[in-house]
Amino acid sequence: MEAAGVFSGSGLFYWLGLLTVAYFVWRVLYHAVNGVRLWVLGDAHAVGPHLGAWAVITGATDGIGKAYTEELARRGMKVALISRSQEKLDQVASEIREKFKVETKTIVADFEDQGTVYDKIKEGLEGLEIGILVNNVGVSYTYPEYFLEITDLDKVIDRLININVLSVCRMTRLVLPRMLERSKGVIVNMSSFAGHKPFPFVTLYSATKAFVDFFSRGLSAEYKKHGVIVQSVQPYLVKTKMSRIRKVSFLVPTPETYVKYALNTVGLESQTSGYPSHSLLAWVSTNLPKWYRTKLMVDMCLKARAHNLRKLKEN
Repeated sequence: MEAAGVFSGSGLFYWLGLLTVAYFVWRVLYHAVNGVRLWVLGDAHAVGPHLGAWAVITGATDGIGKAYTEELARRGMKVALISRSQEKLDQVASEIREKFKVETKTIVADFEDQGTVYDKIKEGLEGLEIGILVNNVGVSYTYPEYFLEITDLDKVIDRLININVLSVCRMTRLVLPRMLERSKGVIVNMSSFAGHKPFPFVTLYSATKAFVDFFSRGLSAEYKKHGVIVQSVQPYLVKTKMSRIRKVSFLVPTPETYVKYALNTVGLESQTSGYPSHSLLAWVSTNLPKWYRTKLMVDMCLKARAHNLRKLKEN
């Protein structure tokens, strides 16, 4: 009779409530412990010259790409910078050599052009012992917009897919075989918070970054046992030209701060937000009801769209 009473009426609700509370306490404790492992301890020695002498970074002259270039040079790696402006490449390479006393190499490449650009890059990387590839180059919308109202839509479709998607696949194709021969190496692919969940009004950009995330996690499962680490990095907002944010805040770090945290997660997470507050935001977003998360993103993007359209009319 007592056993029957435990699982009937108020007794059943008591145990269900207790299990629910225990589950949420476990979730909170797990994320707290994991947070300490990632953001306090990290692994500052996971990436360095022991992987290979050279680091290769696309989109290396601005923002997050430049920060990766500087941080990897600070760790003693030679750096091969890839971008579309020789003038900017020369300037950043000169700064790197002067500040960190490491060898540099520059390769001019416009990833919007899928013709001979990869043959040129392949030639430029010939003979380099590449320890890490950072696929950072990327483009987004000028401002949030309805898909069919994007100016020069066909051109934008080609541009985003060539730069955000094709470059990741082709650069990986160039570098991965040499890493496999040596059974070591790291490939870091820059996805985005917008690739974490569907992001209306930057839908094409969001979809390209979701591809980068899926591609990276699939490759990670394929090649981890062969000694090659592939990581998907999904930042929220960082103070860069692309984000157009001028002030640093709790949610918006500088590129240099962001990259120091992100690099320390290599080998610990195959998919990472790269920064403590971004990780917290991703966790909150995942646990919000889907309808409410979508509403927040729609409202935010429509507000940004209206602001940009007003500015365009004023000019």
